[in-house]
Amino acid sequence: MKTLSVIILTIMARKNSGGAKKNSKSPKPQKKLTRMNKWLVIAIALPLGFLILLGLSTASDYLWPKVKNPNYGVSFSIKYAKELGNDWQANYLALLDDMGFKNFRLMSYWDEGEPQKGQYNFTDLDWQMDEAAKRGAKVSLGLGFRQPRWPECHQPNWAKELGYGSDKWQAALNNYITVVQNRYKNHPALASYQLENEAKNAWFGECPGAASTDRLIEEFNLAKKNDPNHPVFMSLSDQHGFPAGQPVPDKYGFSVYRIVWNDKTPIHFYLTYPTPVWYHRARAAAIKIIKDRDIFIHELQVEPWGPKATKDLTIEEQNRSMSPVQIERNFNFAKRIGRPDIYTWGGEWWYWRKNTLNDPSIWDSVKQEVQGHSY
Repeated sequence: MKTLSVIILTIMARKNSGGAKKNSKSPKPQKKLTRMNKWLVIAIALPLGFLILLGLSTASDYLWPKVKNPNYGVSFSIKYAKELGNDWQANYLALLDDMGFKNFRLMSYWDEGEPQKGQYNFTDLDWQMDEAAKRGAKVSLGLGFRQPRWPECHQPNWAKELGYGSDKWQAALNNYITVVQNRYKNHPALASYQLENEAKNAWFGECPGAASTDRLIEEFNLAKKNDPNHPVFMSLSDQHGFPAGQPVPDKYGFSVYRIVWNDKTPIHFYLTYPTPVWYHRARAAAIKIIKDRDIFIHELQVEPWGPKATKDLTIEEQNRSMSPVQIERNFNFAKRIGRPDIYTWGGEWWYWRKNTLNDPSIWDSVKQEVQGHSY
């Protein structure tokens, strides 16, 4: 009996040992199953996430209602009006009188205001400011080295010889900023300043690079000292920038572009910016919380961005990135962002297409939108 018991126990031990060996291999299918589950989750989550974002964008009229009665403005550049062949004074007056704009962003280009060191010419800017004042319009005046329109950075030849960023160069620029502010700080049309347009934008324009933080702080403090009675605004690098440091202006501006020609990749194509309404709203909310500052749209795209200079594009090519239909879409998109102050971009082109190409459709589309809202 004792021998039989030993045999039975031995058999049972072998069976249990075999079972343990088999069980030791069992986690492997579980690992495979876990990997499969991860890929399954990813395969479901990605399209589901895309559909949710698409649904949010589609339903944005309900989730994020349009701002009522936005304060529309327009940027105007004599340089660009001349590049298109416009009568720039007639162009400017049409924006005031026919279009009915009451808010303008004007430029004080350094190369035009001080063509020779210490010799100033503000004849054209004086005229623009005075004509705005006659009609009760208000001006946000550009200041500094970088101001809107190509080549983005504007300086006279004599300043180039000082060497960008040198003490002499900075002193000369600071002096010009002071001269401009002293000339216009008591002008009835002046509402605010916009210092160094998209100063941290290093990828667009013929510029020596993004402005240093130290330079921006110095210029901002100077502008506030020269004229403490008017706010100083600054724009972010583009529609992706976030103001992490100093200086902290009175208000931040950001651009809103929708369809642009992409030539930054090996394959060139028209790109629709993948920045939905909720992204702009979230960024504005974050800036308000972190910086305690409001946001305004300093450039709403209402002109083409194609593979060539606009004046060299056919009407059909212009319409690929900006048409009457796209104008309506861009205005609706901007209004859903919820910021009341919206400066449009393209007033020189609207006038050129109407008067040079004999196509008033663009001008009329913008006019319908602008005059449909009070200021």
